[in-house]
Amino acid sequence: MIRLKETILAIALALAAWTVITLPAGMTPDQGLTFGIVLLTLSLWGTGLVPGYVASTFLFVSLILTGLSTPQEVFSSFSSSAIWLVVAGFVIGAAITHSGLGVRIGALARPHLSKSYAALIAGLMVLGIALGFVMPSSLGRAAVLVPVGMTLAGSLGLEKDTLGRTGVAVIIAIGTNMPSFAILPSNIPNIIFSGVAEQSLGVQFSYADYLMLHYPILGVLKSVFIVGLVLYFFPARVSAASDEPAMTSLPSRSQLALLAILMVTLGLWSTDQIHGINAAWVGLTTSLVLMIPKLGFVPPPIFKSSVDFSMILFVAGALTLGTVVNASGLGNIIAHAVLQMLPFQEGRDFLNFISLSLLGISTSIFTTSPGMPAVLVPLAPELAQTTDFSLSAVLMTQVIGFSTILLPYQVGPLIVAMGLAGESTRPLLKVTLSLFVLTLLVLVPLDFLWWKILGQI
Repeated sequence: MIRLKETILAIALALAAWTVITLPAGMTPDQGLTFGIVLLTLSLWGTGLVPGYVASTFLFVSLILTGLSTPQEVFSSFSSSAIWLVVAGFVIGAAITHSGLGVRIGALARPHLSKSYAALIAGLMVLGIALGFVMPSSLGRAAVLVPVGMTLAGSLGLEKDTLGRTGVAVIIAIGTNMPSFAILPSNIPNIIFSGVAEQSLGVQFSYADYLMLHYPILGVLKSVFIVGLVLYFFPARVSAASDEPAMTSLPSRSQLALLAILMVTLGLWSTDQIHGINAAWVGLTTSLVLMIPKLGFVPPPIFKSSVDFSMILFVAGALTLGTVVNASGLGNIIAHAVLQMLPFQEGRDFLNFISLSLLGISTSIFTTSPGMPAVLVPLAPELAQTTDFSLSAVLMTQVIGFSTILLPYQVGPLIVAMGLAGESTRPLLKVTLSLFVLTLLVLVPLDFLWWKILGQI
């Protein structure tokens, strides 16, 4: 395995050098060098030869020392709301764990989820799906569900460094994120997508139409596949429910107070389109309250041990990469290069549908999921003319693109959720790669049939 990873890195180095020397696809020297740095960063993240935060630091240093970006541009990701939602997630998770609220909620959920390991995994997926309809932030959903799920895993005999515990972390990470791609306001890429479409093309999406088009396949059926993959890659058995006595004591005042704070936070998160306050600032305000020393929810020692700066660096790197690819013009070059390679033909609906999906999938590998809409949405009129699809149909295929994940770094919340669970991100790769193949072979063709039934194409 190590030799394979080193081989992949060597190939990436060769491609990066070739790009810098030959400047393919009309790249300028700066774009060629930027593409080489991006390619090396992607290979480091993808192979895991070094920790993710090391690869991010390589990206920061390379862009600054080569003069391709200013420090202000490189580190602008730290002013992103996504970064502060990550911090809020760590603090909220620490409070739930430290107060014992996670243990209590886990004890309440245990009778329903402890019948078998399969019931546990499927139940956590259902909870993640349900939260997607009431909470607009996948990071917020992970912050709430991870401490509860990991506490429940421990109580059922799924100890650290076991396949079962890793499976619980993976299903929560994916379950709080991927199904929500099919719910319009439920994660950052969706919001960016709808915003860019409205600003650049004047197109507005209906919540109900978007849900009807995407949720049966990308939401429900994809979730079934995810549960099956987690059970296959991370098999385990849970302890019998009777092994641990039910919790009969009343919750403490601290737990009740924390529960009230979380309910207010959930309420503000679920009504963000009414009050207009970004989910990150709601989470940060909650974190401020929880960190007040006299309240005791997250004492300073707990804060120091709970906030994972390496994970913050990793996420910041992914955000910077997407920003740099778009700002340098590489996003458009990559998209047009892929566009020329794909076999679009007027009147060949299935071929065009597959090609449009592959265009989105390929572009998001370089731009990350949140960055892809900024690159491809402006190309939609040209693509509509090429394929003879409606503008709406072309735009909707882009949802398939940015929701089909090859490598975990493309979606920051996946990485963050694993960090909150105290697990490595490497196990995610087994599921994302397998799900990628299943999506191409099964879900995308089924999507085409579903869209035909609805009259979308």
